[in-house]
Parts: sequence; structure tokens; C-alpha cells
Amino acid sequence: MKHIGNLRPPAQSRKNPKRIGRGQGSGHGGTSTRGHKGQKSRRGFSMMPGFEGGQMPYHRRIPKRGFRNPFRTEYQVINVRQLQEWVDKGKLVPEEPVTPEVLHRIKAIDKKHQPVKVLGDGELSVALRVVAHKFSKSAKEKIEAAGGEAKIYGENS
Repeated sequence: MKHIGNLRPPAQSRKNPKRIGRGQGSGHGGTSTRGHKGQKSRRGFSMMPGFEGGQMPYHRRIPKRGFRNPFRTEYQVINVRQLQEWVDKGKLVPEEPVTPEVLHRIKAIDKKHQPVKVLGDGELSVALRVVAHKFSKSAKEKIEAAGGEAKIYGENS
């Protein structure tokens, strides 16, 4: 009878680990697989990642194209269709404003402090007061057409 405590891997399916520096009889004695002399045979050797022995490193050899804006704002995207799905599931209540904090609480977005943009993919049949950092034109139209309100986060007007 097989019990979980008696389970073993099949025969010859597991190899013993290579034991380095355990004498000549082990097959890995002497230089302990490090070869003879040189920087890489010494204790405490470490090399920076990407170092290619003085050869021009790959990340410097390949051509660079375009411009990468270091000040670009990354938005977390929510679609109007998703808002409707969350209302149908009961995660969003039409009376409560839909803010980034609420979206984070229902696990609709991952990062609490990264800006949110609402896009217009799908349809909305419930009047929601949505507060986000940005709205696409179509998303704003669909939210307002359903009787809701689209407000920019942080604006008091």
C-alpha cells in the first residue's frame, strides 16, 4: 500500500550532486574544477555582469535606436467594459465614487500610487461617478451617456 510518507522518486531518476574539493578519489579534487591559476581560480572571485574579458560588451556593441523618455508617465489602464463587469459582480456600488483607492481595494489595479487611465472599450449601463487621472474621449462620453460623471483625480471643480 502506498502512503505519502513512503513515496520515492523512480530508480536512477535523481543524480547525486557534484561534490567539489573532497579529495582525488571524488574526481573533483586538486583544483576543484577551477583549472590552474588565473583570476577565476582564486577565492572571492567575482566579475561584473556583462563583462566579456575586455572585448566590447554586447550591450555597447548593438546599435541603439529611438529615444526613451525617462519622464514618461505609465498609466494603469481600466476599460469601461471592466467597470460594468465589476458592477455586475457586486464589487462596485453605483452610489460610491470609483476612485483609484477603490480600484486597488477590489484588486482591479496593482499599484496604489500609479496613475489610472479609463479607456472606452465596451459599454456601460450604470451611472457611475468615476474619478481617475485621465480619460479617453470615448470613455468620458460613455460614462456621461450612462448618466454618470467622469472627474479628473485631484481636481476640486
